[in-house]
Amino acid sequence: MPNQKMYEYGSSPSKIREIFEYGKKRKMEIGSDAVFDFSLGNPSVPSPKIVNDTLISLLQESDPTILHGYTSGVGDLGVRESIVNYLNNKYQTNHVAKYVYMTVGAAASLTISLHALLNEGEEVIVLAPFFPEYRVFVEKAKGVLKIVKPNVLTFEPDLDDLVNNLNSSTKAVIINSPNNPTGVVYSEETIKKIAEILKAKSLEYNHPIYLISDEPYRELVYGDIEVPFVTKYYDNTIICYSFSKSLSLPGERIGYILVSEKCEKKDQVYLAVSGAGRALGYVCAPALFQYMVPKCLGYTSDLSVYKTNRDILYTCLKEYGYDVIKPDGAFYLFVKALGSDANEMVERAKKYELLLVSSDSFGYPGYIRISYCVSTKQIKASLLAFKKLIEDYKNEE
Repeated sequence: MPNQKMYEYGSSPSKIREIFEYGKKRKMEIGSDAVFDFSLGNPSVPSPKIVNDTLISLLQESDPTILHGYTSGVGDLGVRESIVNYLNNKYQTNHVAKYVYMTVGAAASLTISLHALLNEGEEVIVLAPFFPEYRVFVEKAKGVLKIVKPNVLTFEPDLDDLVNNLNSSTKAVIINSPNNPTGVVYSEETIKKIAEILKAKSLEYNHPIYLISDEPYRELVYGDIEVPFVTKYYDNTIICYSFSKSLSLPGERIGYILVSEKCEKKDQVYLAVSGAGRALGYVCAPALFQYMVPKCLGYTSDLSVYKTNRDILYTCLKEYGYDVIKPDGAFYLFVKALGSDANEMVERAKKYELLLVSSDSFGYPGYIRISYCVSTKQIKASLLAFKKLIEDYKNEE
C-alpha cells in the first residue's frame, strides 16, 4: 500500500483546483466565453516585454551548456547577488547573497523553510484566512497547524488571539501580505506589533519564533499602498518569494528563500534550508529562469488591468447588495456568502456559470473568494450572472 497521508492528499485535491478542473470541463462543453471562471490565481495579464526579450537574448547568445546546465544546488551566485542588491537598494537593508536559496516557486520556498525549521510536533501559526496549502505543507513537515482568527472589521490578524495561541511549542508564524484570499495589506503598525509580540515570546520561551513571510503578491498593490518589508521589523524572518504573480510566470516556478542577515544562528538556519532542499529534491531551480531574473528585477506585468477589474467588480457587487472586503493588493475579492453556507452558494453559482471558491478551506468559513486576474471582458460579461445570483437569494426572503 502507498503512504496513506500522501494518498489522502492526492485523492482530495484543493477546493481551488477542484473548481478549476470543473471549469476546464465546463468550457469544453459550452465554450470558454460562457463560463466565468474565478477559481485560480492564474494571471491573465502578459509578462512584461523584458521577460521575453531577456529569454530570447539568453537563448540566442548564451553558451547552451551553461544555460541548460546545473547551477549550484542553492542557485547561481550571480543571480543571488542581483536579488540582494535589488532588495538592499529598494528597502535599505543589508542582506547578503549567501543567505539566498533559489527555489521552484513559493510553494517550494515554503515547503523547504518549514522542513528546515520544524521538529516533529512543533507548532506553526497561520493567520486566517490563509492559503489552504499551508496546512498540507505544515503537516508534511510533521508540524502542527494552529489558526489565529482575523479582526472581522479589517481582516488583519486579531493580535490578542495571536498572543493566546503562542506557546513554548510554537516554532514559526506564517504571514501573507498582500493576502490571499482577502487582498488585505497588513499595515506597518500591524507588522510592528507582530514583531514586538514575537520578540517578547521568544525571550519568554528561550528560543526564536521564526516569522515566515510568504510574498508572491509583494508588488501587486493599488494606489499609494506600501507593503512593509518584514526583515526591517523582525530579525528572525525568512522571506519566501515567487516571481509567478509579479511577472505573470506561474507556470515557470521560479522564486527564492531569503534568510535575514540578522536572523539568530543564520548560518545554521541557512544550512538547514539547504539540507531541506536537498532532502526534498529541490536543488538547482530551473537554470534558464534563474538567469532571467537579474534583468527583470523591479518590473511587473501591467497592474492597471487588475485595478480596473477590481474597481468594476467591487463597485458592481456592492451595488447589487453583496458584502465585499475592498482589497488593497493581490487580485482577489473576499465576499460574504449569500445565505448561511458558502459551499451551497458555490454550488448555486454554477447555475449561472460562475465558478467561485468557498472560504471554508481558507480557515474562515462564511465567505467566497473571487479571483479577478482574468480579462476585463470576462469581468464585464459576468456582472449579469452575479446580479441573477443575488436575486435568486433575495427571492427566497
